[in-house]
Amino acid sequence: MRLLKLLAIPLLILLTAGAYWFLTYEWSGSVLLLIFAIAMGLMTWILVPTFNDVGPTAPVDADWHERRG
Repeated sequence: MRLLKLLAIPLLILLTAGAYWFLTYEWSGSVLLLIFAIAMGLMTWILVPTFNDVGPTAPVDADWHERRG
C-alpha cells in the first residue's frame, strides 16, 4: 500500500499521457507528459526516503552552530 501511495502521482501523470495520446494523437505533448512522469517517479524514489529525517541523509554535527562556525 505504501508503494502505491508513493507512486500515485507519477502513475496518474502516466495515465494522463496515455489518455492525451489516444484523444489527440499529438506526440509532442504525450512525450512531455511521459518525461514529466519519469521525473516525478525519480524524485519520489530519491527524495521520499529522506522525509522525517529517515533515510540516506548527511550526518549532523550536534556541536556545530552557524554563528560559531
